[in-house]
Amino acid sequence: MLLTTLVLGLVLGGTYALLALGLTLQYGIARIMNLAYGEITLLAAFILVFLFQGLGIPPLAALVLIAPAGYGLGWLLYTVMMQPLVARSGSSGRLDVDSILATFGLLFLIQGVLLVTFGANFTSISYLDRGINILGVSVALNRLIAFAICVVVGTVLVLVLARTRWGLNLRAVAQTPASAPLVGIDVNRVARQGFALGTALAAVGGASIAMYQTFSATDGVVFTMKALVIVIMGGVGNVGGALLAGLALGLVETFVATAIDPGLTLAATFAIFLGVLLWRPQGLFGKG
Repeated sequence: MLLTTLVLGLVLGGTYALLALGLTLQYGIARIMNLAYGEITLLAAFILVFLFQGLGIPPLAALVLIAPAGYGLGWLLYTVMMQPLVARSGSSGRLDVDSILATFGLLFLIQGVLLVTFGANFTSISYLDRGINILGVSVALNRLIAFAICVVVGTVLVLVLARTRWGLNLRAVAQTPASAPLVGIDVNRVARQGFALGTALAAVGGASIAMYQTFSATDGVVFTMKALVIVIMGGVGNVGGALLAGLALGLVETFVATAIDPGLTLAATFAIFLGVLLWRPQGLFGKG
C-alpha cells in the first residue's frame, strides 16, 4: 500500500507542480494574483478535448499547438487588461487588490463562455489508459505521460531561468523590480513575458489534466486554489519550491484518499494551506 501511495502520489503531484508553475511566475514576476488561472487551465483542457474528439488531433500533437496559443493569450491579457492596472497603480501598492478584482471578473467571464460552449456536464477522453507496471504498481499510461510532461517542462524552465540571459532578466524583475531598470531591463516588457509564460504553463497543465482526468466547466476554482496552495507552500516566486510542493501535495492527497477517505482530500489541502499561512508564511521552501 505504501509503494502504491508513493507512486500514484508522485504522478498526481507532478501534475499539481506543473499547474502551479504558471501561477508562481505570474505572481512572482508580474505581481498579478490571477484568480482566473483555473479557468484558463480548463479552457486549455476543453480545447484539447475538441481537437482530439472533433478534429482527430492526438493530444500530444495538440499540446504543441496549445502551449504557444496559451502564451499568446497571456500576452494579450496582460497588454489589454493588466497593463492599465499596472500603470495606474504606480508605487501605491494597489496592483494586488486591482488584479484580484479584475481577474475575479475574468473568472466568471471565461466560466460563462465554457458553460455556454461545452455545457455543465463532466468531460473526459479515452487516451492511452492502459496500465503500465511501475515497481509492482499499475499506473495508467496517460498519467505517466502527464508526469513526464511535468518533469520535462519543469527541468527546461529551471535551466532557462538559471542559464539564459532571458531567465536572468525574469529573475531580476522578480527579485528587485525597482533596481532592474538601472541595468537596462524593461520591467514592463519582462513582466508581460512572465505573465504570458505563466499562461502558457497553465495551458500545458490543463492539456495534461485533460489526458487522464474528468472535469467540468465549473472546476476552475479548485485548480486555482490548489495552485495557490502550492505557491504558498513552495514560497512565492520560488520555481523549485513549487515543484517540490506540488509533489508533496500529491503525496498527501493520495495518502488521505487511500488511507482515510477520498472525500477528505480537499479538506487536507486547505488544512495544509492554513497551517503554512499561520506558522511559515514564507513557505516550506522559502527563505527566512
